[in-house]
Amino acid sequence: MTTSAERLLTIGQAATAAGVTPRTMRYYEELGLLQPSGHSVRGARRYAERDLARIARIRELQQLMGFNLEEINQILSAEDSLERIRGEYRSGKPTSRRRRELLAEAIEINDRLREQVRQKVSLIGGFLEELDAKAVRYRVIVDEIDQGAVSQT
Repeated sequence: MTTSAERLLTIGQAATAAGVTPRTMRYYEELGLLQPSGHSVRGARRYAERDLARIARIRELQQLMGFNLEEINQILSAEDSLERIRGEYRSGKPTSRRRRELLAEAIEINDRLREQVRQKVSLIGGFLEELDAKAVRYRVIVDEIDQGAVSQT
């Protein structure tokens, strides 16, 4: 939720602040990755700081982790669920039984996210092993060329 004192940005301002284009932001919205915090009287999108943080999270998951937008949608949905669970848990209203249910749900979501990251790390590890093997092969070939050059002189 935005507060009445919170300054909302136009799509152009938000895009500039987030380092993306307005078109990217509309695309994120189309995919369900981002929802503007509000709209102007005429219906123009308006964005708050939390929206900018969400865009930063999307970019981080793309660039740092190499997730595609479908995977990011799953991750953000899981993180949104964890935030909802955290809010209910901290509200002080749930019974002990409900708190246990919330924690069980959080554990399940967290386990799914961990597995998704493990799979990505495994793929990256495999790619790194391929590059390491090529580096060794290239160095062996260079050594062979150097030894051949020395024996020819």
